[in-house]
Amino acid sequence: MKTFLRHQLERYAARLGELDFLLSREDIMSDMAQYRTISREHAEVTQIAGRYERYRQREADIAGAAEMLDDPDMAEMAREEIAGAQAELVQLEEELQRLLLPKDPDDARNAFLEIRAGTGGDESALFAGDLLRMYTRYCERAGWRCEVVSESESELGGYKEVVVRIVGQASNGPSGSGVFGHLRFESGGHRVQRVPATETQGRIHTSACTVAVLAEPDETVAVQINPADLRIDTYRASGAGGQHINKTDSAVRITHIPTGIVAECQDDRSQHRNKAKALQVLSARIQEKDRSERAAKDAAMRKGLIGSGDRSDRIRTYNFPQGRLTDHRINLTLYKLLAIMEGDLGDVLDALRAAREAEQLAELESSLPA
Repeated sequence: MKTFLRHQLERYAARLGELDFLLSREDIMSDMAQYRTISREHAEVTQIAGRYERYRQREADIAGAAEMLDDPDMAEMAREEIAGAQAELVQLEEELQRLLLPKDPDDARNAFLEIRAGTGGDESALFAGDLLRMYTRYCERAGWRCEVVSESESELGGYKEVVVRIVGQASNGPSGSGVFGHLRFESGGHRVQRVPATETQGRIHTSACTVAVLAEPDETVAVQINPADLRIDTYRASGAGGQHINKTDSAVRITHIPTGIVAECQDDRSQHRNKAKALQVLSARIQEKDRSERAAKDAAMRKGLIGSGDRSDRIRTYNFPQGRLTDHRINLTLYKLLAIMEGDLGDVLDALRAAREAEQLAELESSLPA
């Protein structure tokens, strides 16, 4: 194990004793806010310290087994013990490296998925529909729930714009990871190359959509919005929804005047519920604007491998004639496009997460003293 990793892990082992002492103090136990904060840190530190203790135990097992190699009666058993312990050490080191990486508290949150048609006219809108289907199929496999917040359908099918709220918890990936932590690297420009259904001469067209994945704000620490900064309009919902939803002004559009950010919701018959959902989306978009501005400042100093998730970044190409998907950020190419469009996104998301973890680990190592 690298020296800088061991140094960090020793600090966690020492911190666990400090947290045990703090949680035993009456003044901490009587302050619920402070007690919850320390308890969360205690759970995280306990996990890391426990895995590091297992790592040290396996190192000790190897040292003990090595002393028996000169004994003819014990040598074979010692070699098996050493081989098993070394294999487990490799797994433990990889796990500990991931546990040490800085965590974004938003990773555990639900998310809003926004898909907008871009260049390419009707074909772009059709591709937006295909992307929505890809993501909803993936969510079904993960056991997540999808709720359409707003949609603007295209005349020939697909969507000019669609916003979906995704609720759930990731069953794989980093501990505590939720929808946002799992899908956050999907933000950016998605380009498609294929023969459109409307093309009579078989020519391949290129069109694009933009995807944005926004963390659902924590209501307790959400962006504070001054009601005086909001313009709220109601209008008659369009599209499917039955007679009632089409005959009442239940749809809500909210504009944040200082930033010009707009959010709308029309999926519910209740104007009040639509307003509440639109405010959630608006808050998420304002929060994402702040996040993007911070990321842009960071990018000025260091260009990350994965990027900032800006909509203008072309992150991926879907080439249907070749059955190929290429993620340009990590030079990943997979020849299983049809399966991916049916929701088989696991390999893509895992590769992006692994690339980000490698990047974070390099940053962590470079920030520590030699």
